[in-house]
Amino acid sequence: MNINPTMRIRDRVISVRNSEDGRVLVQNFAYLSLLQIAGYIFPLVTLPYLARVIGVESFGKIAFAAAIIGWFQTIADWGFNYTATRDVAIHREDKQMVSMIFSNVLWARCLLAFFSLVALLLLIYIVPSFSEMSTLLLLTFLQIPGQILFPEWFFQAMEKMKYITILSLISKMFFTIAVFVFITEESHFILQPLFISLGFLVSGIVALYYILVRWGFKLVKPNFTGVFETLKSSTDVFINNLMPNLYSSFSIFLLGMYGGTVSTGKLDAGNKFMKMGQQFIAIISRTFFPYLSRKIGRHGLFSKINLLISLLISLVLFGFAPLIIKLFFTSEFYDAIIVLQILSISILFLSLSSIFGTNYLIIQGHEKKLRNVTSFSSIIGFLISFPLIYYFDYIGAAITITLTRGIMGLSVLLLANRIRTSKLPI
Repeated sequence: MNINPTMRIRDRVISVRNSEDGRVLVQNFAYLSLLQIAGYIFPLVTLPYLARVIGVESFGKIAFAAAIIGWFQTIADWGFNYTATRDVAIHREDKQMVSMIFSNVLWARCLLAFFSLVALLLLIYIVPSFSEMSTLLLLTFLQIPGQILFPEWFFQAMEKMKYITILSLISKMFFTIAVFVFITEESHFILQPLFISLGFLVSGIVALYYILVRWGFKLVKPNFTGVFETLKSSTDVFINNLMPNLYSSFSIFLLGMYGGTVSTGKLDAGNKFMKMGQQFIAIISRTFFPYLSRKIGRHGLFSKINLLISLLISLVLFGFAPLIIKLFFTSEFYDAIIVLQILSISILFLSLSSIFGTNYLIIQGHEKKLRNVTSFSSIIGFLISFPLIYYFDYIGAAITITLTRGIMGLSVLLLANRIRTSKLPI
């Protein structure tokens, strides 16, 4: 008797949903979906206002600063969002072990943030273009200590997404109100990254209260050996997270050098909506990651759900790009329509990297193999960015990002399938 594949998927979904783990997954997905809806609403409220008040050039400056700080953010994260989440998810019944993991990660990130700040100050002193934007860069950098204080990875590992949702909503609400109250003319654009940072800082203080006071986990004194081992164990994932900056953040940086802040602003306008689609895919990944860390056998179901949703998001963004850009931006941003259409295709490739990279290779301990694929793909993206951006400006930057993500996503898919079939050793 032949069974319809759709019915098989449905039966497996029902089986997972009716279990205790399934109920936790559904609850966490619901909270993160609520957070994502709020993540859509708040920016959609502020985007038209900011576009009108600060204009495309200031948008470009903010995007340029964010691209620079993105490198330092990746350094401060050091891959802990995956490795520490995996480790806490595995040992979450052992309170002493979880306290040790949490403490080592917190102290390691503080150390990395300090060295990142020193490096940024040196760049501001040495590079003229950085010096001209020093205030904007330093205000944007404040997001790093804010995100260190707000350890989303810990709540994710403990599968308590409700707290991520509530605290993030507080942060987004603070930011939205502050934008309308304080940003009233173009020169105020510099306040935008400051408000984001303050939102993280407030949420972080509340998050630490819950972790250390309400739930009783301990913040252990820094131990050099423990911190060093924590850094060493996440190095491969760090490299895997850092290398995409060679084509993503660097494309924005290069576009700012070649095309100026106006071109950067057009790229950023289209990229904002692509990121919204990307974040929805991240909800599924974040919901399943701690669960798959314990039950990798459910990976097939996860991959089908993720691919179906990413395809739908990609088609919607591509088809409705003209309406979206014209609805939320002024006429000086209309060139961003083609940017959004090109970048919408990359959502499918990002989904492949998430399904078979983050949620399979990392969980299975194949960080080094994933690192090699990511590094190779990112270097290709870095090399093609020069001619594409030089000749095609912001459209070339969008092509660079999408093409590189395509190479990476398909390569990760092939690697994961090869490991599955041949059972390669870690």
